[in-house]
Amino acid sequence: MIARQQLSRLAISIVIYRPDAQLLAQTVASVLTSAAQIPDCSTRLVLVSNDDGSAGARIVAETSPSAEVLHLSGHGNVGYGAGHNMALHAVESDFHLILNPDVVVDTQALAAAVDFMRHHPDVVMLSPDARCPTTSGRLFLCRRMPRWSVLFARGFVPARFRRRLRPALDHYEMRDVLGDTLLWDPPLVSGCFMLARTHALREIRGFDERYFLYFEDYDLSLRLRSQGRIVWHPSVRIWHSGGGAAKKGLRHQWMFVRSALRFRKKWGLPL
Repeated sequence: MIARQQLSRLAISIVIYRPDAQLLAQTVASVLTSAAQIPDCSTRLVLVSNDDGSAGARIVAETSPSAEVLHLSGHGNVGYGAGHNMALHAVESDFHLILNPDVVVDTQALAAAVDFMRHHPDVVMLSPDARCPTTSGRLFLCRRMPRWSVLFARGFVPARFRRRLRPALDHYEMRDVLGDTLLWDPPLVSGCFMLARTHALREIRGFDERYFLYFEDYDLSLRLRSQGRIVWHPSVRIWHSGGGAAKKGLRHQWMFVRSALRFRKKWGLPL
């Protein structure tokens, strides 16, 4: 147990583009409720609208009218990583939570996460235990460097046709090592919930904005390893409603391919 310390500052950034109103309302309500449970911590929500901004601002105002919210809009659709970078430099904080607008955060999740990072100064980013909201099954956010066959399956093959690639997909998602204990230093983590130390994010200049969408979280994971350790924490629980590019049509599939090629050129991928 540590002594009472100086007030910490938590920034929460959510980037939206034509958001689902119900999902965004659930995300905002849950994350602010969870943040309120953190001892000795102030919270600032940064909503980054990559659309015209009116819908997101209205949803947040109706959901949490007393919350301290900084709304950034009018910059156009600059992409996921660039939007979060705007939030990263808009407010001063000690911890920065990168959050998708389709995530529900458990009431005690952020208290557990911040407490862990306060006790482990070598940890620069924490990834949570994610669950499917309809089945409560685990979503595997930690990943190994993928092969091209795995990326093809993830990006284009519907789940019901992936049986022959299941062993490779399971290895990619680290199902052989992910259980009920801490997992230290996973090579890659998915970006729906990334709690990081602000100084570490700023040291590497945040996301690489050349990724418009997809793979920017993997790239960030690899670059953050130069600043300290990454950990997956089984007691930090979220529920994530997101889906892969295969479910979202040709435009998303094209963005997936373009980002995959950029990631391969920068980091290399096995065939």
